[in-house]
Order: sequence, then C-alpha cells, then structure tokens
Amino acid sequence: MKQPPQPSAAAGAPKQRWRTFEESDWQEDVEPPIRPLTRSEAQALIAKYPKLSVWRVIAMQAAFGVLVALVWGVFTNRAEAVLSALYAVGVVVIPSLLMARGVFGPNAGRSVGGLLFWEIAKLGLSGALLALAPVVLRPVDWAALLVTLVLCLKVVGVALFLSLRRTKNSV
Repeated sequence: MKQPPQPSAAAGAPKQRWRTFEESDWQEDVEPPIRPLTRSEAQALIAKYPKLSVWRVIAMQAAFGVLVALVWGVFTNRAEAVLSALYAVGVVVIPSLLMARGVFGPNAGRSVGGLLFWEIAKLGLSGALLALAPVVLRPVDWAALLVTLVLCLKVVGVALFLSLRRTKNSV
C-alpha cells in the first residue's frame, strides 16, 4: 500500500511521520471530566443569564413593525405603503406565534422533530402569506412590504444583543 506524502520539513526541523490508527492517542482524555453542578451553582448560573422570553421577542417584533408602518405612512402619505408594511408585520408575527405555541405551548413535546415540524410550518405559512400578498393587497407596495419584513426579522438579533449586553453589565 502506498504511504501518504510526507510533509516537507523546514531546514533543520526533524521530519514528522504520519501515525497509523493504532499508534494514535484517540482514547486519551483531552479534557477533564465534566462534573454536575450543585443546586446553588445552577441557580447562580440561571440568575447570571436570565431567559429571554419568546413571547416578548414576538411582541417586540409586532411593536417595531407597527412603528415602521407608521413611518412609511408619514414619509409616503400613501395608504398602500402603510397596509403593505402592516401586512409584512403579519407575515412575520403570525407564523412566529404559531411556532412559539407549538414549541413552547402547554402540550408541546420538547424534541428536535417537533422543532423541525414547527419550523417547516412557520416557513410554509410565511411563504404562503407572501404569495397571497398580491391577492389580499391591491395594489402592493413591495418596497414597504419587504423593507418592513426584513426589519421585523432583525428585531430578534437586536433583542438577543440587548439581552447579552444587559447580562454583561449586571455581572
């Protein structure tokens, strides 16, 4: 069997030889064993990193979306722009509410399969609502709809950033 090529050695450096599987140290522990936290340590860790509520983030998305819709109305003075922006808020918030209810609701099972199902349902509903925009809104202001849609989606990142920043300042 042909040996893999040897790495070229720099001047004066010893040649490094490829190790076979049997010679490897794959069974050695590289990291120390993990020890479980005590109750007080777990409570301190939870207090240090408070939870960010999904419902609060969705409420922030809705509030910010309505604010953006009002800004569209002030700057364009057109009802189509305001209605398209409000429709974009619905495209973001309604599927998010559905997914949050499915994943975090009282009868929700905490599994990867359930999360995947609700994520696919959320994407499908969002796509269907976007496809129905020309039917529901006549005429559609696509600029207002798409800009508001993107801004509402970015609220999640801003909420996470503010939550992380608040946690750092409290430590």
